[in-house]
Amino acid sequence: MHSGLHGGLHNMGHTRSVRRPSYLLLTPDTFIRTQIPGTTKASVIVHVSPAMGAAFTQYSAEFEAGGVLGAAAGERFIYVLEGSVAVDAGQHKHALGKGGYAYIPQGVEQRVSAVEKAQAVVIEQPYRAAKGVGAPEFFVGHEPEVAAQALMGDDDLQVRSLLPDTMAFDFAVNTMTYQPGAALSMVEIHVMEHGLLMLEGGGIYRLDEDWHPVTAGDFIWMAPYCPQWFGAIGKTPAKYLIYKDWNRHPLR
Repeated sequence: MHSGLHGGLHNMGHTRSVRRPSYLLLTPDTFIRTQIPGTTKASVIVHVSPAMGAAFTQYSAEFEAGGVLGAAAGERFIYVLEGSVAVDAGQHKHALGKGGYAYIPQGVEQRVSAVEKAQAVVIEQPYRAAKGVGAPEFFVGHEPEVAAQALMGDDDLQVRSLLPDTMAFDFAVNTMTYQPGAALSMVEIHVMEHGLLMLEGGGIYRLDEDWHPVTAGDFIWMAPYCPQWFGAIGKTPAKYLIYKDWNRHPLR
């Protein structure tokens, strides 16, 4: 066989990525990098958006040193995967290293820039105000310093809640860490939708009626009421970052 033929065939159109009405699994081999207005020296990988049916958008930003992220389309959450990112929002100025994160309220003038080559997760959505509840304020944190809680008493499954658990916030972002062999105790079916990025390790995810191997770098969107379950497989812990809409009446 001609040596160039194998390279041209690649994987014969195979990928673990799957698109279904109730979920989306995107694997790095299918990521497409693009630009958004106002972004310089950086590219973005849009994982999910309203075009898919989601009520939010989640993307990964890959910065060159000095790269700048464009203006937010609503409230914004940013979580640093690698490198260092500077966040300047109103009176707040912070340098975020790996595991650092910030919540920036909607309408706040901001500048998000890379101190060095960096990668970050970005979540944006229009803020949904609630009657009698004040809007959330700027918030910054460092994931390793957040106290972990055992999920439903299982010490092998630890959750870190990255945002304050108050009604002001209309979404939550957590990290979940599973020891090898740990799994959710039930199949979950609920009104909240999810955006999930695998950070470490891997395992098996049940999505609707399907079962998928997943590993670090994969992204999953789960629509409301999508049956979901995860179990960690391998010799190292599995960890992911997960978004869910929260604290609002379902008719909103």
